[in-house]
Amino acid sequence: MPSSPHHLTVAGRTYRSRLLVGTGKYPDFTATRAAIDASGAEIVTVAIRRTNIGQDAGEPNLLEVLPPSQFTILPNTAGCYTAADAVRTLRLARELLDGHALCKLEVLGDPNNLFPNMPETLKAAETLVREGFEVMVYCADDPIQARMLEEIGCVAVMPLASLIGSGMGIVNPWNLRLIIDNAKVPVLVDAGVGTASDAAIAMELGCDGVLMNTAIAHARDPVLMASAMKKAVEAGREAFLAGRMPRKFYSADPSSPTTGLIGS
Repeated sequence: MPSSPHHLTVAGRTYRSRLLVGTGKYPDFTATRAAIDASGAEIVTVAIRRTNIGQDAGEPNLLEVLPPSQFTILPNTAGCYTAADAVRTLRLARELLDGHALCKLEVLGDPNNLFPNMPETLKAAETLVREGFEVMVYCADDPIQARMLEEIGCVAVMPLASLIGSGMGIVNPWNLRLIIDNAKVPVLVDAGVGTASDAAIAMELGCDGVLMNTAIAHARDPVLMASAMKKAVEAGREAFLAGRMPRKFYSADPSSPTTGLIGS
């Protein structure tokens, strides 16, 4: 696919959609597929420790509903609290997906807030990159640690907007901008998006993409919210490319002409 400023490129592969979606928290695989179709997403992330992609032969297999021939499957390490567990999980995923190298690394530090454990994340990233994985990594919105992950060789950094599943939106846009302005790999907001305006803001800031799950799955109408998120990501990207007008805090600028007025 020819590259375009509207497309997302990760690990040398280009995607039309800059929206990545999760597959958890739906009542069944049919609902999952309906929402993902509405979102237009091409990359879907799968929690290997919670979702069957072949490790349980007698259970329904997500890959029958979301075949790798139609979607890029992004196995993730949700539920892992140590580097060793995360590495082990992704080695299993690579076997189940016939050598698929692209993955999402997340190592959690606390079951109550699901904030990333950055020392363990860095340790796992080093091992995975050394073993040939293409690592997209969930991380704190810390510009220094984001740079360290990039230097290790991660193909994308994915700072949280706010806590996973919180729906609080982007709570620290300044840190995100610091990460975006200095990164040489894609930066995607991961976690905390609650509604379409959050996704649009992330893209307007200059993020390369947005990953979400709960915001769609827990909406009153997930299919409709997925469609809204698709439009929000596209609109936010276009606004970023267009360049917003400068903010003027203490002056106004009439939108109509100020010369040639009647009676002047």
